[in-house]
Parts: sequence; C-alpha cells; structure tokens
Amino acid sequence: MIHLANHPLSRRTVLQAATVGAAGISPALRALVHAAGSDAPEKKEVRIGFIPLTDCASVVMASVLGLDQKHGVKIIPTKESSWAGVRDKLVNGELDFAHVLYGLIYGVHLGLGGPKKDMAVLMNLNQNGQAITLSKKLADKGAVNGAGLAKLMAAEPREYTFAQTFPTGTHAMWLYYWMAAHGIDPIKGAKVITVPPPQMVANMRIGNMDGFCVGEPWNHRAIIDGIGVTAATSQEIWKDHPEKVLGTTGDFVKKYPNTARAVTAAIIEAGQWIDASLSNKSRMAETIADKSYVNTSVDAINQRILGRYQNGMGKSWDDPNHMKFYHEGAANFPFLSDGMWFLTQHKRWGLLKDHPDYLGVAKQINQVELYKQAATAAKAALPKSELRSSKLIDGVVWDGKNPKQYADSFKIKA
Repeated sequence: MIHLANHPLSRRTVLQAATVGAAGISPALRALVHAAGSDAPEKKEVRIGFIPLTDCASVVMASVLGLDQKHGVKIIPTKESSWAGVRDKLVNGELDFAHVLYGLIYGVHLGLGGPKKDMAVLMNLNQNGQAITLSKKLADKGAVNGAGLAKLMAAEPREYTFAQTFPTGTHAMWLYYWMAAHGIDPIKGAKVITVPPPQMVANMRIGNMDGFCVGEPWNHRAIIDGIGVTAATSQEIWKDHPEKVLGTTGDFVKKYPNTARAVTAAIIEAGQWIDASLSNKSRMAETIADKSYVNTSVDAINQRILGRYQNGMGKSWDDPNHMKFYHEGAANFPFLSDGMWFLTQHKRWGLLKDHPDYLGVAKQINQVELYKQAATAAKAALPKSELRSSKLIDGVVWDGKNPKQYADSFKIKA
C-alpha cells in the first residue's frame, strides 16, 4: 500500500489519488512515481502552433476559457502558415507543442522526407470532419463522388491534379485511400501536389487543381464560393478516424513531463466543453472564425461543426459523425492502432521502403501512460484497450493486430 502522507505532493495530486483509491492502481497513483515531490508544470508558459482549421478549436479554447491556467500553465496559440513550417518549428524548439497532422509526427520520427527526430503524440485532438472537394467543372461532367470521378478519368484521360496538405499527413492518406477504393491509382494515375490548407480554395479558383482533401472550413468555403462540391467526407472513409494530434518532441516530454501532462489535461477539458452543447459549439465557431485564428466567416464553420452538411449540389443532410473533440474520451485517447495505421499507409504508398516495427514505433511515439494521467486530472473516460477495430470504406477491417499483412494486402499500392 502507498501511503500518500509520505509523499510531499501537491494537494491536487493527493486528491486525485484519493478519489480513485477504491478502484485499484490508477494513473494518478502511478503519477506518484515521477512526480518527484511536485506535479507542478516545469514550464509555466508554452507556445502551441496551429494551422487555421476548425480542428484547432480545443487548443484555442483551452487558452480562451482559461482552462490552461486551471492546470498551472499559460498556452500561447501561435498561428502558422504551413505544415512544413509547423514541423520545422517543432523540431528546432521554436514551438513547444502543435496542433498537427498525425502522420506528420510519425514521418518526422522516422525521418521520412525531412529531418529525423524523436517525436511524441500526447493526445488525439479530434475525430472526423475533413472532406474531399472536387471542382465544379468536374462535378458538371458527372464527377460528384468516387465512382463518378473514376468514370470521368477513364472517359477523358489527361493529367488530373489533386492536392493534399502534407506528404505523410492525414489528408494525403484519406485522399489516396478514397481514390484507391474507387479503383484510381493516386500515384500512377494522377498528379498529387502539396498545398497549405488556407490556400486550397484560392488555388482551385484559378484552376490549379481538380480536387483536394483538407480539413474544415475549407471544403464548406469552396461550396459557399461556388467553386467546388463535397464528393466525400472523411468519416465516410473511416468513421471516427483519428485526425489532428497534440504533438511535441520526445525530448520535451522527457524534460517537462508535468508541463506536457498539464497542457494535455487542459486541452481534454476544452474538448469536453466544446462537445457539451450546441451553444458551446456556436461560441467556439464565433471565437475561432476571428482573423487571429481561422480568419473566415462564422457560417463557413458553424454548419458542419453542428453536423449540418450540404454537398454543393442541392443535397443536405445531418451527419451524426461530424467533428468530435471529446466523444466520451474516444476522440482523445492516443490509440496505438491509430498510429500504426498511418505506418501501414506510409508503407503502402512507398514512403517507407521496409516494414517498420509497427507496434514498437507506436509505443515510442504515443504517450499512453502520460495521457492516462492527464485524463484522470481532467476526469475523462478511458477506453478498455489501447487498440481499436474499425471498418473502412472498402469494407476492410483494421484492428492493429497484423499490420504487416494489412499493409501488403492492398491491390492498389506504390
């Protein structure tokens, strides 16, 4: 038995530990081991980079609502212009953390197409809420979904250009997976370019691309501006998929574990707040639409955040699988299988030449124990397993159990 009285801990940690005494060894009790006399954050002020996207909301709201200060830190949200810029500033220490693409963190950890540095995923920031937009010109020719696009590309062969936001990132993987599921080879059968999210709509307007995959509000913005249609949502590709993460370097977590835990707890609470009510979602949309953050109209954000979708061709629907920031804890837990999935796709598309140690790499990057401690501090629900099972758009089930076989199983691959 651990006697709390023998440990010179803060009152909060003692209370956290005491509240779960009857439930066995909890993350709060495990925190005693590394608390070293105090769970106070080592660094009181942190810079968190973000890209102007709806899913930066929990980072922004943690700061705006003062949830960061509740946990003993001050978050300074820092607006960035591209994912490559976010990567470079994380690696060189200009940013302490970032709202960042899941696959970007994995790519940097393995040195794919850029600097190699040990990286860490502290939590998942959101599920769902991205989309694939096709140009109005393509839609007018019948390319309003994956099947229509495949038919048009076969009937009118030319170089078709599609944009994603970062080579190892989520949007590249959703785009490739969706195209391949409809029989289109995204590598050999199309030209794929990298464009920062806020520049997608402007580039489509001048004819630089036939389609793109990006986060909101830029898909809905293309509809408002009359230049694109929504061909697929990312939740159609993978319901409740992982999306952005709170990322940092491995060195930061080792040097400032209490800071990492405090920031994670604050952002979990911000996600809980956003998901708690329609009025909170509306307030969030009004906050992040400001030029300091996403810099767009509130109506470009608030419809899809409430699950009210339209495709730009007269169809409207209520989507229960819209963007979630907490989802009873499921949106935030850094499932090892989620990280491994990105590795399987990096292997599938030739970004990785050989099979990595899928589970080993995921365990290095995803800070599961630290997340559990932060979740306890934020009173957040925890799942039973560090792996989860999902069926994707092509009917194939991913459960993390045999990643090598899964990665090799696809007919269309690099």
